[in-house]
Amino acid sequence: MEMLVGRRAFLMSSATLPMFALPAAARTMAAMPATAKPFPLSAVRLRPSDYARAVEVNRAYLLRLSPDRLLHNFHKFAGFVPKAPVYGGWESDTIAGHTLGHYLSGLALTHAQTGCTDCVTRATYIIAELARCQAAQGDGYVAGFTRKRKDGTVVDGKEIFPEIMRGDIRSAGFDLNGCWVPYYNWHKLYTGLFDVIDHIGPNEQAMAIAVALGGYIDRVFAALSDDQVQAMLACEYGGLNESFAELHVRTGDARWLRLAERIYDKRNLDPLTQKRDQLANFHANTQVPKLIGLARLHEITGKAEPATAARFFWERVTRHHSYVIGGNADREYFSAPDTIAQHITEQTCEHCNTYNMLKLTRHLYGWQPDGALFDFYERAHLNHVMAQQEPVNGGFSYMTPLMTGAKRDYSARDGEEFWCCVGTGMESHAKHGESIFWTGDDMLIVNLYIPADATWGARDATLGLETAYPFDGAATLTFATLGRPGRFPVALRVPGWAKGRELLVNGKPVEAASAGGYAIVTRRWQAGDRVTIRLPLDLRIEATPGDAQTIAVLRGPLVLAADLGRADGEWDKPDPSMVGDDLLAGFVAVAPEAA
Repeated sequence: MEMLVGRRAFLMSSATLPMFALPAAARTMAAMPATAKPFPLSAVRLRPSDYARAVEVNRAYLLRLSPDRLLHNFHKFAGFVPKAPVYGGWESDTIAGHTLGHYLSGLALTHAQTGCTDCVTRATYIIAELARCQAAQGDGYVAGFTRKRKDGTVVDGKEIFPEIMRGDIRSAGFDLNGCWVPYYNWHKLYTGLFDVIDHIGPNEQAMAIAVALGGYIDRVFAALSDDQVQAMLACEYGGLNESFAELHVRTGDARWLRLAERIYDKRNLDPLTQKRDQLANFHANTQVPKLIGLARLHEITGKAEPATAARFFWERVTRHHSYVIGGNADREYFSAPDTIAQHITEQTCEHCNTYNMLKLTRHLYGWQPDGALFDFYERAHLNHVMAQQEPVNGGFSYMTPLMTGAKRDYSARDGEEFWCCVGTGMESHAKHGESIFWTGDDMLIVNLYIPADATWGARDATLGLETAYPFDGAATLTFATLGRPGRFPVALRVPGWAKGRELLVNGKPVEAASAGGYAIVTRRWQAGDRVTIRLPLDLRIEATPGDAQTIAVLRGPLVLAADLGRADGEWDKPDPSMVGDDLLAGFVAVAPEAA
């Protein structure tokens, strides 16, 4: 994914997206709603496209996996004979068990996106088995992670918690008393439980598991002083603060809110609350879930500090720490602001980071709709997340390397590796329809141009979005049915890179208002109405903050890359290079009809 210009290597820009002013005639008074909510995932069905294919490939991958193999350690540590052998890779290491939470989420999201009943059957079975394992433990504990003792013996990870409660706390960042990221592991399990409840339906066993496990974890924290908690939180804990914030919302029990607010890593989060960028040399994905947790706490409590930290973190990461595809970090770590040009390696852009940044973006957008947020979302979703899946068998990449000649490595089709990005990949490719349509103050908002059909409950309407975007700049929204016709605004996102836009209603050009990165058409809508947006997909160059000589070439939202041949073959082509005063003039479309 690199171009050479003369003797200088040119690759990427940050995710900072240039904004272009719209024609004066289009600057009609308009306003976006104060807040917004996405359509439920279950209300959206993808039309045939690369996105729908990705969901189906992922669904087939999920159904190839064995729930009993993922449950192996849960059964073993509860005193039961495992029903199947444990998987390899990370599932045979001290982080064992983390995949099960992702798997529950993947099943639940796939059911919501496609209606898959096999996913429901599997999720229901896993929940029942977890309840059985938890009951056998007798104290609320349920987990699959292990602990490696100093003599190399691998045992049940539960062994570390009596030590911790006595104040014997040891961590070098990822290990906690010889166990690899146990709280991160539990965060994934909590998310899986809540996703089953939200996307499949109420599940008393899932809630009972969440509450009983919360009691066990709370007892560990209650035994520790504030300083000891900080020592423990030096070990990556994912977004466990979000887990307990959610448990509070779902139960109304203030106990869980108190615990959620106590799960606060001062060393990393205080500078962000104070709007200081001290991210350099911090493990990137350790931080992002913490900010998602703070965002959720802001929504629950209304406190300003968590929102300040979340917004500041998002701005710094997307504008000063991200590569052109929207991903961030080199070898999993942030560098100093505006230095990514010095970090073009074979290990850039961990998928987990982008998966979490998109979650954070959705929170911020819900608070205050702004098209610039979805300019980033689209950039990262198209160029990073969609590239993360092996498109035939459904494996997943850990990194998306940006160095010349570096290839993406994918996990095995039958799952014997299970690194962290395999888990987030299971989720990312189950829900490509989740952020297309939003609503606020009776406004319909189209944020992503992905072919889909949707149901808008508030208007008793069915919608269709037809587009070949990003290969073509046109998208048409049709009100197939509209049970409650009337006058309301429809907002179509105009990306910051677009040098203009054209709006048509039922095939005729219309004037559209502009606000917050959107073209807004307000009229009395009825069944059969169509609104079309046309965006010019011009070639352009983006420079990297901090290094104007390091650039990328883009067409619309897509980052262009040189084709160096198959990754499983010999790379015998010379470095691609472009030399000249007008680099863009040297491009010729291979398929002019798509240009």
